[in-house]
Amino acid sequence: MIGYAGKCLLIVIVMFLGVLFGMQQANNGMLDMKGYHDPSLKGAFTLTDGENNEKEASILGQTVTTKDLEEKQKELEQVESFNVFSKTGKALSDTVTNTAQAVYNWMLELRE
Repeated sequence: MIGYAGKCLLIVIVMFLGVLFGMQQANNGMLDMKGYHDPSLKGAFTLTDGENNEKEASILGQTVTTKDLEEKQKELEQVESFNVFSKTGKALSDTVTNTAQAVYNWMLELRE
């Protein structure tokens, strides 16, 4: 099961990178067709040097910096998320464990 999920994840990542590569190639083709550089046509993925020698990445025209990622990580750490599936799974496993323990104890009482 883990191998299957790993293969699926790998395929999704390869396909996503293929889409980004294709969009970049389409952008280059549009620039070649026009014959001049149009600043309104942005690449699918670009890396530039920002302030204080920081690297800035632009994905589909939206700039992403390391500061943005750090702020989002801090925000996620502060917010305690509630996962319905996790809580449901824990309740189900507790119920099954308690039921099995009760049946085991009942069987032991019958033997005596």
